[in-house]
Amino acid sequence: MGWGIHFGRFGGLGMLFGGLLMLLFWVGLIVLVVFAVRALVRSGRGWHTWSEAPRPGSKALDVLKERYARGEITKEQYDQMRKDLDV
Repeated sequence: MGWGIHFGRFGGLGMLFGGLLMLLFWVGLIVLVVFAVRALVRSGRGWHTWSEAPRPGSKALDVLKERYARGEITKEQYDQMRKDLDV
């Protein structure tokens, strides 16, 4: 046998590969969390609660209001389109 510490069949390489695998695991986990957070933020949803989530028709209504404010549509057209949106 001999003197010193034995690291099994692979000697010191077993410890080296074990350490590298542990490092790769933690780096991979951190990268996964970063990508998940970035995807969540880019989707525009962020960390809103369900009560804070925008209504489905609110964007269409915003566009309609902008068109009316710019004078692209008349009051009658605005009222009809708003009615069509069921807002």
